[in-house]
Amino acid sequence: MDLTERIKDQAVTEGFSVCRICRPWDVPEVPTRLRAFLDAGYQGQMGWLEDRAQWRAAPQVLWPEAKSVIMLAENYGPEHDPLDVLAHHERAAISVYAQNRDYHDVVKKRLKRLARWLIDQAGGEVKVFVDTAPVPEKALGQAAGLGWQGKHTNLVSRELGSWFFIGSVFTTLDLDTDAAEVDHCGSCRACLDVCPTDAFPEPYRLDARRCISYLTIEHHGPVAENLRGLMGNRIYGCDDCLAVCPWNKFASRATEIKYHARDDLMAPDLAELALLDDAAFRARFSGSPIKRIGRNRFVRNVLYAIGNSGAPRLRGVAQSLVDDPDPTVADAARWAVLRLADVANTRSGSGD
Repeated sequence: MDLTERIKDQAVTEGFSVCRICRPWDVPEVPTRLRAFLDAGYQGQMGWLEDRAQWRAAPQVLWPEAKSVIMLAENYGPEHDPLDVLAHHERAAISVYAQNRDYHDVVKKRLKRLARWLIDQAGGEVKVFVDTAPVPEKALGQAAGLGWQGKHTNLVSRELGSWFFIGSVFTTLDLDTDAAEVDHCGSCRACLDVCPTDAFPEPYRLDARRCISYLTIEHHGPVAENLRGLMGNRIYGCDDCLAVCPWNKFASRATEIKYHARDDLMAPDLAELALLDDAAFRARFSGSPIKRIGRNRFVRNVLYAIGNSGAPRLRGVAQSLVDDPDPTVADAARWAVLRLADVANTRSGSGD
């Protein structure tokens, strides 16, 4: 076996689902697309996208000595339908990827093991990345053949559907490369049409300022009132556009047990989550990606979900937080109280 084939075999041994290889400069379309995204203001409060644009636009600038990029996909497919919880308005919807351990830690350990193996086998220098560095991972994933960027801008695989993480190993070794994947979306619009907030101005373009994943995770401060009601009971991320993709017919449940949903995070009770103080929040979400947004932003999201629940019994929970020390939490609590008061008044007026 040549080195490239051995790398792919070793990647599977380390627990990755798919391994493909491209060059750092195989994404010439990225600078134009990134510039258009930033010029439109679609990044919202994610200023780091602008700050590191020169690296994100051209991976060869990030590390000029790199000659090859080993792109890895890791399956985190759910066993359950992630959209089922949306019908249970007094329960919280948490994105599938965040229902157990933080994938950054799991994937990075695998990447480092693969990188060490590669150095032992062939020498060279390596750098590993998973999501947190200014690397256009989705574009590189398509260039390497992992999948293609669908109309929702996420990577889709004919082997894994929508449910996979992406990691990369940059190396100074000159490796054989794979053919880029082509677009297989066709005329399908399922991901665009399901979006609750109309976050896609057009196919293949995302306005993050309207995306529920952005609003619940990256956005600081109060969410615009015209968007709060559209968030439903989604308190951390949103899987709608991923879950409806027809290519998920090829998806399978994650084999890594650290990605299997915790029972207490599949559909947790909104009232219970709203009453978490900082210590309880940190304890409950230790080792989870949810921990990084902090108690205040998390409870803000929960209160928006309570306001959208249509459950008058939750009004007292919201009322207990109207004087919260965090002004954004207090604002969300007042909004929820008013929403549920309107529900109660409507039901009373109709004789229900």
